[in-house]
Amino acid sequence: MSAAEHRLYFLLQLVAHRLKKRADATLKQSADLTTAQAAALSIIAKDGPVTQRFVADKLSQRESAVMTMVTRLLVADYISRERSVSDRRAWELSITAKGSDALTLIKGPFDEINDLLDKNFDADDTGQLAASLKKILAALDH
Repeated sequence: MSAAEHRLYFLLQLVAHRLKKRADATLKQSADLTTAQAAALSIIAKDGPVTQRFVADKLSQRESAVMTMVTRLLVADYISRERSVSDRRAWELSITAKGSDALTLIKGPFDEINDLLDKNFDADDTGQLAASLKKILAALDH
């Protein structure tokens, strides 16, 4: 059967929405973060110090959308912001100790989501699905 006959786009949207909703609820309880904020915080922790533009590019988001997340993370003291040494017009974002603690707190909720996925896919299905989704992402990038 074709993607249209299986209504794959609709099913992907529905599953993504419900997974995000569940993850947002559990992340809110554990560290007062959304999945989008957690993604931004993870990027800053892994690659920091980084610019807001870098985070936006990694998330495939507009810089204005990331600005809201960055502001929230700054207010919560999960990240800090300093002028770039190499480009005085830019700000560099770094994770704080409180931000590192938040990343530790959200590990459990993400483990729960991944456990749900693991329970509903066998190892071969997971690998095949991941490979297929990466191919779709690559096709969308071209």
